[in-house]
Order: sequence, then C-alpha cells, then structure tokens
Amino acid sequence: MFCRHCGSQMDNCAAVCVKCGTAAGNGVSFCPNCGAETPMGSVVCTHCGYALPQMIDPSTQKSKMAAGLLGIFLGAFGVHNFYLGYTGKAVAQLLISVVSCGILAIVSEIWGLVEGIQILTGSINTDSNGVPLKD
Repeated sequence: MFCRHCGSQMDNCAAVCVKCGTAAGNGVSFCPNCGAETPMGSVVCTHCGYALPQMIDPSTQKSKMAAGLLGIFLGAFGVHNFYLGYTGKAVAQLLISVVSCGILAIVSEIWGLVEGIQILTGSINTDSNGVPLKD
C-alpha cells in the first residue's frame, strides 16, 4: 500500500503514513496500489489500472445545521430543499404556499418542519448529488 498524499510505501496495517503523517487513504495525488503520481480528478491509475477511491471535496459539502434550520424556519417555502438541490420538492412547497395565498402554507410548513428535524437527526444525510452533509 502507498500513501495517497506523498507516494511513499506504507505498511498495510498502518493508520498513518510515517513519512508525512497523513491518515491512510487520505490524499489524491498518488495511486494507493502502485505509488504512481495521479492527476487530480483521475478515476483510474494510468500506470497500473487500479480504480482510485474518490475523495469528497469539502467545499462542495452542504451544512447539516443550515439545512435543518432552513427547513424548520422557512420550510413552507422549500428553502432547505433549494439549498440541498432538491428543486422539484422545493418548487412544490413554494407553489403550495404561494398559489393557495397562504391557506395551505401550514401543510408546507409541517412538511418543512419534519424534513428539518430529519436533517438534524441524520435521517436525511445527503444532498441531491449524494454528497454527505457536513456537521
């Protein structure tokens, strides 16, 4: 096994690389199978053909707290679903509230409240792209 951060050889049981201190499996610069340098975004090592494990870019992760609070306080308008990328559900919640002139807004608000609680408790834990929500 090779360090994905610096490319040095590691013991298969090692939790961290002794050369650079990076946790085993973290990094994207080197192939864990052969140690060859891999271009950013590669899915397969061009040297040995190994399928490279993909790392999640932390900048693309949405906040669980923000999504949950948006659901609880602005759920009637589907703001939390717009935030998470679920535009179909968000438009439905918005239309229920707006088209009914607020009469059915309580339905959307309960819907948003339930989803907000589900987000905060971890029942809903990914955005529309399948990226896990960060704490």
